[in-house]
Amino acid sequence: IVLCIIQDITSAKTVNERLTLNLPASTTLSKLYEDVAHKAGYVNGTFDLAWGNTPEMAPLDHNSEMSLSDSGFEPGGKRNFLQLTDKDGEQPQIASDESGTADSSGLDDSSQERFIGPLPRDGTAGCSGDYSSPSYSYSSILSKSETGYVGLVNQAMTCYLNSLLQTLFMTPEFRNALYNWEFEESEEDPVTSIPYQLQRLFVLLQTSKKRAIETTDVTRSFGWDSSEAWQQHDIQELCRVMFDALEQKWKQTEQADLINQLYQGKLKDYVRCLECGYESWRIDTYLDIPLVIRPFGASQAYGSVEEALQAFIQPETLDGPNQYFCERCKKKCDARKGLRFLHFPYLLTLQLKRFDFDYTTMHRIKLNDRMTFPEELDMSPFIDVEDEKSPQTESCTDSGAENEGSCHSDQMSNDFSTDDCVDEGICLDSTSSTERVLKPKSLLTFELFSVMVHSGSAAGGHYYACIKSFSDGQWYSFNDQHVSKITQDDIRKTYGGSSGSRGYYSSAFARSVVSKHSVEYLAVDDFPEHIKSLVQKEKESEEQEKRQREIERNTCKIKLFCMHPVKMMLESKLEVHKDKTLREATEMAYKLMELEGVVPLDCCRLVKYDEFHEYLERSYEGEEDTPMGLLLGGVKSSYMFDLLLETRRPEQVFQPYKPGEVMVKVHVVDLKSETIASPISVRAYLNQTITEFKQLIAQATGLSAETMRVVLERCYNDLRLLYVPNKTLKAEGFFRSNKVFVESSESTDHQVAFTDSLLWKLLDRHGNTIRLLVLLPEQSPGTLANRTLCQKVGGDSDVPFDGSKGNRKSVEAILEESTEKLKNLSLQQQQQGSSTSDSQKSSDASDFEHIESPTQEADSNSSLCVAADNRELENRIRATAGSSGGASSDPENHFACEERSDSEVNNDRSTSSVDSDILSSSHSSDTLCNADSGPIQLANGLDSHSITSSRRSKAHEGKKETWDTAEEDSGTDSEYDDNGKSKAEAQYLYFRAEPCSQDDSSWDAQKCLVVHVDKRITLAAFKQNLEPYVGVTSTQFKVFRVYANNQEFESVRLNETLSSFSDDNKITIRLGRALKKGEYRVKVYQLLVNEPEPCKFLVDTVFAKGMTVRQSKEELLPQLKEQCKLDLSIDRVRLRKKTWKNPGTVFLDYHVYEEDISISSNWEVFLEVLNEPEKMKSMSQLAVLTRRWSPATMKLGPFQEVILESSSVEELKEKLSEMSGIPLENLEFAKGRGTFPCDISVLEIHQDLDWNPKVSTLNVWPLYICDDGAVVFYRDSTEEPMELSEDERNELMKKESSRLLKTGHRVSYSPRKEKALKIYLDGGPAKDPGQD
Repeated sequence: IVLCIIQDITSAKTVNERLTLNLPASTTLSKLYEDVAHKAGYVNGTFDLAWGNTPEMAPLDHNSEMSLSDSGFEPGGKRNFLQLTDKDGEQPQIASDESGTADSSGLDDSSQERFIGPLPRDGTAGCSGDYSSPSYSYSSILSKSETGYVGLVNQAMTCYLNSLLQTLFMTPEFRNALYNWEFEESEEDPVTSIPYQLQRLFVLLQTSKKRAIETTDVTRSFGWDSSEAWQQHDIQELCRVMFDALEQKWKQTEQADLINQLYQGKLKDYVRCLECGYESWRIDTYLDIPLVIRPFGASQAYGSVEEALQAFIQPETLDGPNQYFCERCKKKCDARKGLRFLHFPYLLTLQLKRFDFDYTTMHRIKLNDRMTFPEELDMSPFIDVEDEKSPQTESCTDSGAENEGSCHSDQMSNDFSTDDCVDEGICLDSTSSTERVLKPKSLLTFELFSVMVHSGSAAGGHYYACIKSFSDGQWYSFNDQHVSKITQDDIRKTYGGSSGSRGYYSSAFARSVVSKHSVEYLAVDDFPEHIKSLVQKEKESEEQEKRQREIERNTCKIKLFCMHPVKMMLESKLEVHKDKTLREATEMAYKLMELEGVVPLDCCRLVKYDEFHEYLERSYEGEEDTPMGLLLGGVKSSYMFDLLLETRRPEQVFQPYKPGEVMVKVHVVDLKSETIASPISVRAYLNQTITEFKQLIAQATGLSAETMRVVLERCYNDLRLLYVPNKTLKAEGFFRSNKVFVESSESTDHQVAFTDSLLWKLLDRHGNTIRLLVLLPEQSPGTLANRTLCQKVGGDSDVPFDGSKGNRKSVEAILEESTEKLKNLSLQQQQQGSSTSDSQKSSDASDFEHIESPTQEADSNSSLCVAADNRELENRIRATAGSSGGASSDPENHFACEERSDSEVNNDRSTSSVDSDILSSSHSSDTLCNADSGPIQLANGLDSHSITSSRRSKAHEGKKETWDTAEEDSGTDSEYDDNGKSKAEAQYLYFRAEPCSQDDSSWDAQKCLVVHVDKRITLAAFKQNLEPYVGVTSTQFKVFRVYANNQEFESVRLNETLSSFSDDNKITIRLGRALKKGEYRVKVYQLLVNEPEPCKFLVDTVFAKGMTVRQSKEELLPQLKEQCKLDLSIDRVRLRKKTWKNPGTVFLDYHVYEEDISISSNWEVFLEVLNEPEKMKSMSQLAVLTRRWSPATMKLGPFQEVILESSSVEELKEKLSEMSGIPLENLEFAKGRGTFPCDISVLEIHQDLDWNPKVSTLNVWPLYICDDGAVVFYRDSTEEPMELSEDERNELMKKESSRLLKTGHRVSYSPRKEKALKIYLDGGPAKDPGQD
């Protein structure tokens, strides 16, 4: 036999597939081409076959009649590697169905072979879908009344269980015997009793009127939980496990030996000496006969069950090194070893081994070869007639034990006697020593009655059963919940091969024809009394279930809400019969919401409610006796509205809600205190005018309608002033539920344009302010020089900030200090007259809002303009609480802080400010002192001592700043413009910070700030506002956003706003230099190719755009010396690309970042220490990591780098030969697989790698070595592998497994881990106490 392994390299899809052929050595090359074409599915003559080891040789001749042995093929199990390649540059033609039929017309059914590859599994994977085949001639799915049979519901992947249960149910002997067993509830829990739950299931299958029933009670008795339903198993495995469980449960009962009586046969396992005839043997029992479909190493399958049975009992000859030691000859002799059937069971089970393992691909496969079976199977040719007739000479041991006595071939032990005990056709063995009568042929004939069919592949699929009923002889398909009639043609389609169906039988059940006339299914009237009572019990249960379903069908289920006086808003589900009245439903809701003793029942009512819009749609006055079915519009699976149980105080009266009304939440705004009150709900009509609406609000709020301004918030922060008196609410955009802000005062604020008014600014700030939790760094900064706070340009130096002591000012100290300073500055400003300066604005047009505080005098609330000499103070207090004010202009910048136009604000980018993927592993903290301040209640919970300057530009002022434009050429943005001025100075938005309370955060309150900030602020401005609290300038600390899983990512885009943040988001501040424009944070790892862990983290550093590799090394080396104690020479280190753990392109000294080398945020790079000066000088060179494999010692050498001037295979082999001393003609190499260091077991490397690929360049298939860092193994082809004993191999295997597991590499192919099928007799699996 010649073993041929063919690799199809004609396309990327087939390159990983291997075709395996076992052919006689006399096969001609032309026949080889035919067989390969047939197996691969190609048209013969459209492809070439070439040697896999030497593909440069000419392809094999298509028409040659030379045999394989004469053509260089090695027989005897040695693998002959071939490559299937294109012919004349054109891909092979795929054979159509017609051509395939023509090609195979000369072959019989048994020799049909199928295309190797994954089968399509349309809807069949995991058994989740019902199997359907277009070629399957099922009649339309019939109801139970027409087929007479009930299906089983698939729990998830329990199709294999359903198929077996239906087969056992359709077996009269098993069903009747199960019915005769009586359950004793006093002795066992019915929930865990497997026979009882099977009995219940069978009763339901026979008597239920349902289309399909559940199997959950049965699987629960197995001890399975819900996860078992998602595990697919083999039917034969389940059959054996279930039979074992039943035998255990039936001990000491009449059914104790039922399984053996029905399914157990006996066979003899013998060895016969060919010299003297001495035979050693033992008796084995079996419950099923496993039949091989395709013999190991063969390419042809057995054509029928009879052939497979003949092969099962075919003896093998033990000769040569496998000779048998004969007890009589007292020496090793040739012998014959085999099996003989002694007794067949009444119910014969045949298992086809359709699942196999392909040792070339190391994957499990399914064999879809055709194997026929007859309707009646005559087993007489396979019975051991000689043993049946031979007299008993001495006793023989049971299964598993060998008889060591002298037994000649014509003197066989026989422990079977005449069948003197027959029960319903079941053959019961007797221990009598009388001679057994030879069975007539008819008694050894079995009729097929059940076939288990598997569709899909070895990875997963679907089982269903085809079963013949003994009552009418009709075949049925039991496919989970579907039961349908099928024909004999449908059975033949399950043979396999080219039948067109993807479902092929894997098991077959046959019954002896000896007593089929006498065994019938027990009729309901003939049931034992305990089964009759069980039927009645199940019938009552079904009736109760039916009544319950009827109630369910008439029950309205709707969401119910209630504003509980104590528990606030509650949510539940009201389930009320459709005929119940509204009054009865209100009483049910009253009890459901636990209002008894809190609110009287007559103070409650149910109203129609829209929870999403918080809209009360209508009330039901006068409809207390109307059925709920009418009020709700019938019984529905879901409703487009909800119900609200509304409550009132005894002295109040319910307001009627009419359909067509809209709900309006009215917030009253007080401009003087700058507060926004809680909402008042009013109801209005869409056809009301604005004037009528104002009068309605005036009645509800007591405000004057004449001076009232009404602002509608149409959507989030979209404010619309309603100023047209005769316009209707509908025309203004009112909907079901609306939110308006109203203000009525005598101030002059209503005279200015709305977008310039104080009302607009207050609402704008209210809508854009978010609340953030900021964790400050734990380590206080060092000296004042390290902090480098914004230096004063000139003026006073009386700011008491002593940084040299290393103690940062507390928040309280900063607040007090800044408040006092602002008071003094305000007084100076009043004395000097601030309006004289061109760079300053009057208080009426100030860039700072007037925020009043009850704890401060009026003079401290004046608007301020801080000149350049007070910039330091301004920077320190901009983010603090305690007063209002800030800078408005800078004489050196020559621009004023302008207000923002509508278009500018509307164009604010809302892109995420999270750009980094740096994970922080530690948390920082700092201590804050609580600051006393005077709060003013705002609707959003903010206090009034905020420094705010949220403005929009006036329409006639076209000038605007462009600090928020993104830097297109860099992944990071600088905090400074080209003139060195801080971008944060361009615009001032609302910012207020206060110490965290214990209720605000899970963090330590003493290290946390609560920051209220306008989310339109840029990250740069936000950082500058945080400077007083961190104690260093914004360039010296980093901002990390904290996500729900506590992962932290650095925010580095300084020109982006905080628009992606929302309330109560967390931020961590860490000390360290922030990135400037064009800079990137880089993680540097050391590459140690010959260490167990080749990737070692060194330092975090910063590379800049435009920097050369040599410059980056010059900056990196001092850092490595200081932090890692590595004293390196710049000419003995190299930087190279890092892709996960794989080393890549070597960076040359003259390469420029961003120009020659692409760089990104959180980049990673390898640093490699060289033993000699760098040899890589040009991008045309190639650096390859090589490693020698020595088969004689079973060891791998260390990695050695080889620098190639080109991608030539010849150059690589020459350099390897020169380096190793291996002659060039003997040198073989292979590319490593997987991630660096491409570890592989020394037991597998010799045969598993693709050695000596026949290519001339490295950058083509199958190598594809196009970049530095590839791993290449090489060896001496003349070096023979070390001979290992079994113990040495096992020891080496353990060492290799341990080594490879430590490095994270798999030893060999490891498929999806399967869970063993178990049935637990004690109720369930024991849980590991260590597991939660």
